[in-house]
Amino acid sequence: MAIRERLSGNEAVAYAIKQINPDVMPAFPITPSTEIPQYVANYIANGEIDTEFIHVESEHSAMSATLGASAAGARALTATSSCGMALMWEELYVAASDRLPIVLALVNRALTGPININADHSDSMGARDSGWIQIYAESNQEVYDNFLQAFPIAEDARVHLPVMICQDGFITSHGVENILLVEDEKVKELVGEYHPEHFLLNSREPMAVGPYAVSNYYMETKRAQREAMKNAKTVILELAARFEEMTGRHYGFFEEYCMEDAEYVVVIIGSAAGTCKAAIDKIRQTTGKKVGLCKIRVFRPFPEEELAEALKDRKAIAIMDRSEMFSATSGPLGAEVRAALYGAKSQAEVVNYFYGLGGRDITVEDFEQVYERLEQIAETHVIEDMYDYIGLRSREQ
Repeated sequence: MAIRERLSGNEAVAYAIKQINPDVMPAFPITPSTEIPQYVANYIANGEIDTEFIHVESEHSAMSATLGASAAGARALTATSSCGMALMWEELYVAASDRLPIVLALVNRALTGPININADHSDSMGARDSGWIQIYAESNQEVYDNFLQAFPIAEDARVHLPVMICQDGFITSHGVENILLVEDEKVKELVGEYHPEHFLLNSREPMAVGPYAVSNYYMETKRAQREAMKNAKTVILELAARFEEMTGRHYGFFEEYCMEDAEYVVVIIGSAAGTCKAAIDKIRQTTGKKVGLCKIRVFRPFPEEELAEALKDRKAIAIMDRSEMFSATSGPLGAEVRAALYGAKSQAEVVNYFYGLGGRDITVEDFEQVYERLEQIAETHVIEDMYDYIGLRSREQ
């Protein structure tokens, strides 16, 4: 029977780590992810798990030590945020190209500058093409559930890629919610024991990890990574089915909310989806207008065909980015969704919004205005700006 508990998102991740009991966790503190290694260190000190915790001098060292542990054959993970992840940048690409099944608990925080410690997706979106699987959470329950599924996805022989489990800094990481925990024995059954086929400490199979690749070989490794990322789609859905059978909680590439008859749709990632759902309920109850939400959970591998199918036959779509790309047309999510719609020959009108940068609030009223604009665009077929900012202060302010 599920265990009812009240936990912050960071506590939920740390509890999932406790249940998984990985072999090695190197980490260096950075707000707002610091609590995760702090809680894990407490579990170790109290004798509740036997994970080897490595105190390192920087985030670059944290990921380097995680790489070494994973290459040696250990189940390894770390946690970070924002500039800490930026300091890991080189090692993110190494982890993916070396096909190491590492898990990273990323608490999303704006990248400097100017200096800011609040939530946006500039850190993870900057690493979207590094070769990592990326899974995002709306709530504390989701980040806990996502983390339990991470290692089985990463370690699957069809995948062998690192996985990044993302949650919004302070909004979920420090906010406390009621959640349902899975029993320890069920977690162990889901995650299983890690038995790597190839690893550096195997004396019977001398091998190199991350050797220099000349031009004759480099391109093939990238193709192999792409194939593994494509395979991950199947594995993610298989794990989700097992998880649903175990807990009753359903997960896929994305969540559809009131999408059965929706004409005006918001596409979004992360915690703001909850605010959007409240706006949808209000609009449908007061006006009857057919508004809906498509909340992306898996951003890498990007579910292009599945998303295009879900968004077909809509009148107007707003794509919401919590990260700037400084493109002339859109943000990261906007570019991906637009490409999917173009490939599917969708006739829907599409507009892109930037919101919540540096932790700025987005409200139910903001979403109501987005849906109002979508209705106007659908009627007039006029889009004055391909992208806009929500909650931007005027020059006078």
